[in-house]
Amino acid sequence: MADLAKSFRPVTIGVVGWGRFGRLHSLTLAALAEAELVAVVARRQESLDAARKELPRVRGFLDLEQAIAESAAEAWVVACSTREHVRVTETLLRAGKTVLLEKPVAESLTEAEQLAELVRPDSANLMMGHILLFNSEFRELRREAAERGTLAYIDCARHRPASIVQDFPGENPLYATMVHDLYCLQVLKQRAEPVSLSARYHFAPVGSVDVAAAHIQWADGTVAACVSSYTTPQGMAPRGFDRMEVFGAGWAARISPNPRPIEVWDDRARWPMPLEIRPDASGPTGMMAEELRCFCRVVRGTAPVPMGATYQDAMQVQRWLDLLDRAARSSNS
Repeated sequence: MADLAKSFRPVTIGVVGWGRFGRLHSLTLAALAEAELVAVVARRQESLDAARKELPRVRGFLDLEQAIAESAAEAWVVACSTREHVRVTETLLRAGKTVLLEKPVAESLTEAEQLAELVRPDSANLMMGHILLFNSEFRELRREAAERGTLAYIDCARHRPASIVQDFPGENPLYATMVHDLYCLQVLKQRAEPVSLSARYHFAPVGSVDVAAAHIQWADGTVAACVSSYTTPQGMAPRGFDRMEVFGAGWAARISPNPRPIEVWDDRARWPMPLEIRPDASGPTGMMAEELRCFCRVVRGTAPVPMGATYQDAMQVQRWLDLLDRAARSSNS
């Protein structure tokens, strides 16, 4: 009975970052029975003021060290800018905290490797934030693939608005969007290393990458084709669209998790649910809520970090990204 009580004791959690995902994490945690949000850390006072309006009972901090010392958080979600990931995560791990780190680990493989000495062999103190592993469509696709056997071909498409090229100069769709599909491929292929990777880039008139296309093959013959881009026009869904198709011997499957299948029309078509994330105060649902519930179980020691969410998994995908980027730049030179 004591173990059962311990497993249901809410995990006290802090969040670093009040950007789009930091806010979603915070609102979701605040409504989960499994968690108690006790701290939010941001770089600017304006962000803390915005957080206080939505979460008036949660204490805000501008200094991470102060937050660690003065809050009761036993675990942390790191959802700040990628360039700050390693520094923030290292500080938290050295303080003995369990961390959920939004991907990618870092902007480079070398930087990501700096955390290796602090991560336990089973990655129990560091779980990667990869919400697509908890997406209902992908979970069903994963189950179907496991039951039906060897895969022959996987096709992944992940397209985002063309406006990103101007709004976020220099952001590469390989690292920002295709990375999601690489994590899904990693899980579908049970962490097997590919035998070949190739890629090409298309460059927008301003000189930045707006299309990344890759081909990956494994020793058993499975081939995957991935394309990610910033090309969708204004009239399409606000976060573009995602699609994955899987083909095996005598079967095939397709998922289209973005946008969710609800449309609203007034002066034009609208897609109110681009992602399966509902941080409702009355009860959060969707892939972020399930990810955070899983993280609480990891913190309590009642579940291991799932495949695709360990630090070692993140490093494998980071190596793939590095190889694909080099291949694309070589092919386009």
